[in-house]
Amino acid sequence: MSSYFVTGATGFIGRHLVERLLDREGTIHVLVREGSRARLEELMSRWGAEQGRIVPVIGDLTAPALGLSDEDRKRLEGVDHFFHLAAVYDMSADEETNRRANVDGTLHAVQLANDLGAKHFHHVSSIAVAGKFRGIFTEDMFDEGQKIDNPYSETKYESERLVRHELTVPWRVYRPGIVVGHSETGEMDKVDGPYYFFKVIQRLRRALPPWLPVVGVEGGKINIIPVDFVARAMDHIAHKDGLDGRAFHLTDPNPKSAGQVINTFARAAHAPEFAMRIDRQITNAVPKQARKMISQLPPVRRIVDQVLGDLGIPRDALSYIDFPTDFDSRHARAALEGSGISVPSLDAYADRLWDYWERNLDPDLFKDRSLRGAIEGKVVVITGASSGIGHAAALKAGEAGGIVALVARSQDKLEELKAEIERSGGTATVHPADLSNLEDCDRLVADVLQTHGRVDILVNNAGRSIRRSIENQYDRFHDFERTMQVNYFGALKLILGFLPGMRERKSGHIINVSSIGAQTNTPRFSAYVASKSALDAFARCIGSEIVEDGVDTTTIYMPLVRTPMIAPTTMYQYFPTISPEEAAEMITNAFITRQKKVATRLGTFGEVLYALAPKAVDVILNTGFKLFPESSAAKGSKEKEEAPSTEGVAFAYLMRGVHW
Repeated sequence: MSSYFVTGATGFIGRHLVERLLDREGTIHVLVREGSRARLEELMSRWGAEQGRIVPVIGDLTAPALGLSDEDRKRLEGVDHFFHLAAVYDMSADEETNRRANVDGTLHAVQLANDLGAKHFHHVSSIAVAGKFRGIFTEDMFDEGQKIDNPYSETKYESERLVRHELTVPWRVYRPGIVVGHSETGEMDKVDGPYYFFKVIQRLRRALPPWLPVVGVEGGKINIIPVDFVARAMDHIAHKDGLDGRAFHLTDPNPKSAGQVINTFARAAHAPEFAMRIDRQITNAVPKQARKMISQLPPVRRIVDQVLGDLGIPRDALSYIDFPTDFDSRHARAALEGSGISVPSLDAYADRLWDYWERNLDPDLFKDRSLRGAIEGKVVVITGASSGIGHAAALKAGEAGGIVALVARSQDKLEELKAEIERSGGTATVHPADLSNLEDCDRLVADVLQTHGRVDILVNNAGRSIRRSIENQYDRFHDFERTMQVNYFGALKLILGFLPGMRERKSGHIINVSSIGAQTNTPRFSAYVASKSALDAFARCIGSEIVEDGVDTTTIYMPLVRTPMIAPTTMYQYFPTISPEEAAEMITNAFITRQKKVATRLGTFGEVLYALAPKAVDVILNTGFKLFPESSAAKGSKEKEEAPSTEGVAFAYLMRGVHW
């Protein structure tokens, strides 16, 4: 019967190792801080350990000899297996945190093991000790003059050096690869390693259909292993005779490249895959010093930091993309031979890792995702509020505690909406205005600021749509003037009126309701789409000027919505549409996320396809142009319109959300 002492037993690897040790006979003593006993009690309950099998030992990793009492030290004299797992496993942690836990903690563990006369000392190191070593790093290698360029790798190297040079008892070192969740349950305790890139995959999935190929990077090999393999391998090797004084690489003998890893998780997430991956030899063609000089330029660093910050990726995590080291694991594989313990293929369990992350670790799960949390007490101006999308959005905003300034031409309808919002416990004010009149826009801005003193959120929702082919617009220049007047100039006037206050307060949000047509370039809507595209371009241009002022802009590329604006085109009653309430939810979700762009997958696909094959897009759209006839109103006729053909309806459903 063996005796065990484990540091870091409540950590991710530690808890799985203890679970394995419980299958053996013997008492397991675990180091625990006084304040962490409750956590240990939870784990003991989960493990289902028999009474007395696990013995808490109160101590402190940062204290000499781990701060054990004389009584505990006496009880642990001659312990058979001293497992040292306690450490910081976080590349984004600062240098002091890494050193205190990884170096000082290991020194104190080594001193204690020497004093106790432990029969075996098992140290969990990391493949990070190899630093930026280029080529094959074997288990016999340690001090090879490798470049180590981050605090985590440096402290893991120093802690292993302490084990090798300061211990007077037999030792074994385990160097796991990048440890991910459990291969059977997907369980993981934090976002680290490849998990940093899950948010990128998730955003791609939301933006693009899964069958759309995208371009990515190939990168170097990423050695990923599940935590259950690490625990099983350590348990087996620790109890095998004749292996003292060796290091064991607990790594995948057939690792995937960075591009392959991302594609594996993309498949698990039903997201687009990198069909074309740029090999690192292409980027490495640029001299190393030139790459380093460019990357250190302040503008470049600022841009990279902004992008990484938006995606929640620490800069050090980029090292995974171009990792230069291959890890030989022949000693570990020889020690595991016949045990049935081997590294499972990432393809076999990637879906479990993804599912667990999305349900439990996605950072967005821990944000206040409520509409009330986003807009309560804020002044929200919504144009086009008297009907349709604006009416539905105003109701949602009012119910969530926003102070809603209602804008439309009809005062009577706005008063009715105001009363409806107030009956639900909300607050609203009425500001009738004609946005096609620029002087009235100036008056509106002054009226709102006089009433509320500020505007926190501006929703440019009011719009005018015209469906007419260019053939019928040769002598109708006013079609273009009317759409520009409301959709661009009116919205622009409000932005110019409210933006100075937002920038001064370092807070604000401008939401422009655009159209899927601005992405798909649908025929017969040249006047409408041009006016929406003008506002889109304006918002993109000012975005770089106001990004430091705490003011966000969001463009919503709205699909076809069943509103009074589309009622004159009778064939739309046969088309798939979304309701005003669903459209309003796109707006209110933007209140919460403040993302730059909100679009359907089809709309985004339209943009991508047009960038790749614009003439092919023209041919596709021409099919729709021929399938759907000109409306009677567009032709200046009062004839009853014919219903679209079965082929036309089928085409409309294929291009769901596009207005033809």
